Amino acid sequence: MTQLASAAVEQYRRDGFYFPIRVMSPGEALAMRRRLEAVESDHGGRLGGELRHKPHLLFTWLADLVRHPAILDAVEDVLGPNLLVWSTSFFIKEARDPAYVSWHQDATYWGLSAPDVLTAWVAFTDATVENGAMRMVPGSHDEQLAHRDTFAPNNLLSRGQEIAVEVDEARGVDILLRAGEMSLHHVRMVHGSPANRSDDRRVGFAIRYVPTYVRQIAGDGDSAMLVRGVDEHHHFAPEYPPASDLAPEARAHHAAVVAQSAKILYRGTGVERFR
Repeated sequence: MTQLASAAVEQYRRDGFYFPIRVMSPGEALAMRRRLEAVESDHGGRLGGELRHKPHLLFTWLADLVRHPAILDAVEDVLGPNLLVWSTSFFIKEARDPAYVSWHQDATYWGLSAPDVLTAWVAFTDATVENGAMRMVPGSHDEQLAHRDTFAPNNLLSRGQEIAVEVDEARGVDILLRAGEMSLHHVRMVHGSPANRSDDRRVGFAIRYVPTYVRQIAGDGDSAMLVRGVDEHHHFAPEYPPASDLAPEARAHHAAVVAQSAKILYRGTGVERFR
């Protein structure tokens, strides 16, 4: 089944993003939120550090989500039939929280060999102007810009990275989503998001897909999960979904994978693990 019309694919290629795409019903999205919040309750609060990175290797319901046909059909229309999930992470802003995401491009520190990388950002709650929806600058994905690390305490990015040149914020488009919808954006898309000024939390789950011909060129031992088609290249060590939530084997697999990812993503900073 084809998820995106040819005009939508063209719009993605021109602007660097496309939205909204319905993945699941609002009720199903609410059930996802409740599952996440049950996990948070068990772990003493909002997911952080290693748990925030690649949680689809720990929880069956997230492993199912990264394979959701509505997501994969849309991603295949852009990247082709052979797809890996390279990483996932939650982006959560609490009500009235100062947390934000600075203007940045995802490609800056990911170390991948080609810009044929796509993020599917799935809304577990509505994403609105008030609660800090993403903003994107159309057409800004054509070149890689210089960045600087800030490690700012309220910045949700791994290194607090921000673009080192001025961004024309007036051109930004608000990526407004209803719960259960997703947006797609290119790995070089200039994007960011402000703090949540609303009385409810904003929850998004970012899934990063790559075609199997993409390689990691910034370090050894990177890994990914095949979710559609075949992997004829084997550039990434294989990752596996959990047999059950937080199964011991899944915990060990996840810990090894995340430690290796941190070495690549934090190279040159002196930081050794996810914040």
